Amino acid sequence: MLLLNIDYIPGKELEALGIVKGTVVQSKNFGKDFMAGMKTLVGGEITGYTEMLNEARQIATKRMVDEAAALGADAVINIRYGSSAVMQGAAEVIAYGTAVKFR
Repeated sequence: MLLLNIDYIPGKELEALGIVKGTVVQSKNFGKDFMAGMKTLVGGEITGYTEMLNEARQIATKRMVDEAAALGADAVINIRYGSSAVMQGAAEVIAYGTAVKFR
């Protein structure tokens, strides 16, 4: 499956199949959340949260691709990501785009 964040594919004629998305709400365990809290006192990257969000993006992307594949898509274009805090130490990540089929 071709994944692009542009709204066309050069040299291809496309048939839009619809919007597809994948979401996940991800959290870290208490120990890592506690250590992240300690890190805020001294500053710097909180790698536990970076890893959590990278994993969440991968899961959301896979779910979006699975939804596109179920529609018979060849690609997903105009892909975007969004995230929001759901609660302390947990975030929702959404991946969405337009499923297309090559003509």
